[in-house]
Amino acid sequence: MQNFALLPAASLLGCAVMSQESLSARELLRHSVATIAYRAGKIVRDAPQGYVNFDAGQKVRTPLQILAHISDLFDWALSMAKGKPAWHDAAPASWPDEVERFFNSLKSFDDYLAGSEPLHASPEKLFQGPLADALTHVGQLAILRRISGVPIRGENYYKADIAKGRVGKEQSAAKLEFD
Repeated sequence: MQNFALLPAASLLGCAVMSQESLSARELLRHSVATIAYRAGKIVRDAPQGYVNFDAGQKVRTPLQILAHISDLFDWALSMAKGKPAWHDAAPASWPDEVERFFNSLKSFDDYLAGSEPLHASPEKLFQGPLADALTHVGQLAILRRISGVPIRGENYYKADIAKGRVGKEQSAAKLEFD
C-alpha cells in the first residue's frame, strides 16, 4: 500500500511534517470522505426550502440535483472499489431523503475502505474521479447557498476536527468560523 508524506519544505511554511508511515492511500481516501462529510454537512444542515430548489438559471443544477449526483458518485466509487463498476443516475427524491442518501452513500464507501476486502480500483483513480468530483460539487453547493441568500459561515478547515470514519450527519462543531 502506498504511503504519503509531506515534503520537508512544508515545515518551512509552518506545517506539520508527517512521517512516511503516517497514512496509507486507503486511510487518505477515508480522510477525504470524512472531509466531504464535514464540509457538505455544514452546507446541507438546516437548508431552507428556498435553497433546496434554487434555480441559478442557464441549466445549472439545483442543490437538490447536485446532492443526488454526489450520492451517485459515491455509489459509483463503491462499485469500482468492489470491482463491479456501474453508474446509475438516480432521480432526486425529497431533500431530507437525499440528505440521508448522501450520508448513507458516504458510509457505505467508507465502510468498504475500512474493511479488509481488496480495492479493485486504484486509490489514485478513486480520488481523481468520484472524490475530486464530489469536492467540486460540494463547493457548488456552498456557492449556491451564498447566491440564494442563505450563506454558510466561512471556516478555516485546516483547524476543523475531521476524522476518518466520521461520515454521518453528526459532525464536530466548527473550530474557527468567520464572516
